Amino acid sequence: MKLNAQELRTADEDNVKEKIKNLKRKPIFFILENIYDTYNIGGLFRLADALTIEKMYLCGETEIPPNSRIKKASIGTYKVVPWQYEKSVKEAIADLNSKFKIQNSGSNYRVNIVVVEQSDRSIPYTQAEYSTPLALIFGNETFGVLPETLRLANQIVEIPMWGVNKSLNVIVSAAIVSYYAVNNL
Repeated sequence: MKLNAQELRTADEDNVKEKIKNLKRKPIFFILENIYDTYNIGGLFRLADALTIEKMYLCGETEIPPNSRIKKASIGTYKVVPWQYEKSVKEAIADLNSKFKIQNSGSNYRVNIVVVEQSDRSIPYTQAEYSTPLALIFGNETFGVLPETLRLANQIVEIPMWGVNKSLNVIVSAAIVSYYAVNNL
């Protein structure tokens, strides 16, 4: 089922969820940490729908639907992308790990945690090893991902910047890295 913007905006949420329940979702998760701009959140819902990710975690001070600006920017995709709120990224990762714990192996987890952030530990996103289940963490538009969140990562990746500006918009960064990851799984 493909819906245009008008159809998504006006679609009944329960009706849409019933129609897409058999949609095959990729074992990829977006974790948003303290994303303040509600239009960015809405755009990330659109990206998550385009990639058919399994779930999006909205963490910390990130606004949640049904915020009117999220609804507008997402063109209704917040209705079709599974999401949940967690107080912290650590709680979101714990929720994921509880779903993907390796059987009979103690405390080993299979979730590949990749943070998209500039850091002294980061590598170019094209050099990372992507495997599923995959959690991609995106941070605040001004100060990025929190230091305690960086410590939870299996890998930290960044997008090379050759101009004067230090970073890209969070939606653009998320699109570049997530599409690359999907094509390299």
